[in-house]
Amino acid sequence: MNFLSHYYFERKELDSHLVIGIVLPDFIKNAHKDWNLNPQKEEHLFVDHPEESSILRGWNRHLEVDRLFHCSNFFNSQTAILKQFIMPAMHSGPVKPFFLAHIGLELVLDHLLTVHGLININRFYEQLQQANSEALQSFLTKAGILDLDHFLQFLNSFITSRYLLSYQKIENITYALNRICMRLWNDPFTDAQLQLLTAGLISYKNTIEKDYLDIFREIEGSLALPIRTC
Repeated sequence: MNFLSHYYFERKELDSHLVIGIVLPDFIKNAHKDWNLNPQKEEHLFVDHPEESSILRGWNRHLEVDRLFHCSNFFNSQTAILKQFIMPAMHSGPVKPFFLAHIGLELVLDHLLTVHGLININRFYEQLQQANSEALQSFLTKAGILDLDHFLQFLNSFITSRYLLSYQKIENITYALNRICMRLWNDPFTDAQLQLLTAGLISYKNTIEKDYLDIFREIEGSLALPIRTC
């Protein structure tokens, strides 16, 4: 799941350090695609520090939500459906249809949460700013981050830009998908392909809009159960 979908599960949470924890795994990868931290394997480093423990609880929550999402029938069926809607935009170029459908599904879910007013994006950004603290820096240092200054530059830019507010418009989901693909491939889409991609996303959104909350309810119901594998 993407940032706003993760936040949905903690939208009533008052602990800002836990909130930043739920998006921190994705922040790390966005700041540098080769970084791979596993603080969940070193819980003893954080147990005596309440704010750092909150970040770790959020981190673990992120991992569990992603596991539940990617193991779900919803994920498997909806990526296959979305792939058919976006295939007209995939007639050429290096991008793999499943990859685009996977990321596209996550961004469409963020878009729907936004347009239906189920999350407060400004509050999310406020909590990220509150958690942008010495405790976060200590957590990241203990977790083994390679370049703290680089990460903090990314985080400050992310907070300042308020970029997620743009997810209210479906064409900005196309833009976000293109930017993600540009990290992996040069010139992933032509302008004509991007127009076709937007059309496909609109058509897909219309098919899922009635029932998209089912996956959020399913995951919420599972979060209280013992952890299992797929």
